[in-house]
Amino acid sequence: MHVLIVRLSSMGDLVQTLPALTDAVRAIPGIRFDWVVDESFAQVPAWHPSVDQVMPSGFRRWHQNWRQSLRRGEPQAFIKTLRGRKYDLIVDVQCEFKSALAARLARGPRAGYDRRGVHEWGAQFAYQKRFSVPKGQHSIQRMRQLLSRALEYEYSEREVDYGIDRSRLPATTLALSKPYLVFIHSTSWSSKTWPEHYWQGLTKTATQAGFSVVFPWGDESERLRASRIANGRERTIVLPQLSIAEKASIIRGARATVGLDTGLSHIAAALDVPSVTIYGATDPLLVGATGQHQLQMASTFQCVKCHEQECFYQGEAEFKPACLVELTPDRVWQSLQSLLNGVSAC
Repeated sequence: MHVLIVRLSSMGDLVQTLPALTDAVRAIPGIRFDWVVDESFAQVPAWHPSVDQVMPSGFRRWHQNWRQSLRRGEPQAFIKTLRGRKYDLIVDVQCEFKSALAARLARGPRAGYDRRGVHEWGAQFAYQKRFSVPKGQHSIQRMRQLLSRALEYEYSEREVDYGIDRSRLPATTLALSKPYLVFIHSTSWSSKTWPEHYWQGLTKTATQAGFSVVFPWGDESERLRASRIANGRERTIVLPQLSIAEKASIIRGARATVGLDTGLSHIAAALDVPSVTIYGATDPLLVGATGQHQLQMASTFQCVKCHEQECFYQGEAEFKPACLVELTPDRVWQSLQSLLNGVSAC
């Protein structure tokens, strides 16, 4: 049986899709998957040993200049690849307009959420099989339920297995002084960003405790933030530009991570690296990093407008989400120490 998974983005959502594939593999002997994904995150699906072909799409980039993209033939080549096989089932676990379009272009029966479950209303019309999977539960469980109902198998909700084949991650070539912590300081939402002076305070405490602190980054603004947080302090390492898989390898070797609600934090959880993850604008009960040795610190602020300017206060040199002010470096460090002591005792 060959199934096409459609999940374009984001990085964290892709990682959280993996347990659903593991469920299916355990229930259906010989099942194999192909996967349509945004080109920025094409490395992630290949970490699962049951994924044969990863089909990167450039929907985001093509949308910016359709004429140039068509002249280069990129959308045409993508569609040709997408339609190269007829699938036993196509499952769109994202259920937005772009993912529904990709599912519609592929060949085979299509499945997705019904009108109450889709992320963008109207996407449900692309599916021949529509399943009612209630919102208000963790995204991992929603995708596991969708795939199990579409393929008609049962699974154990208590066990979450990402199924990552660690041998598919590249070897780390950087010489990092151990033990080291990875501080995942960047996120795509400004409302999820922990204040820089909090990161600086936590970095000072960690290095004084004998840890090296490693800072990954994605773009130039994130690199500059990492440099400001490190501030030239001894035992801090701002990484060079690396692929997602290379960052995953470094995270895998960490003693622990401290991060925000972003893709690399979900990778740490999937690799069972002890982690403290900080939540302000998002709800860990719905999207929290899930795995062994995970500790989630959530703001108690009743903040419902975190994307709006009035929910920020002006700090020393930056705007900071008001809901994250209470999660101080001292509280995060104490939580990290408690987590590490608990892991050591296991």
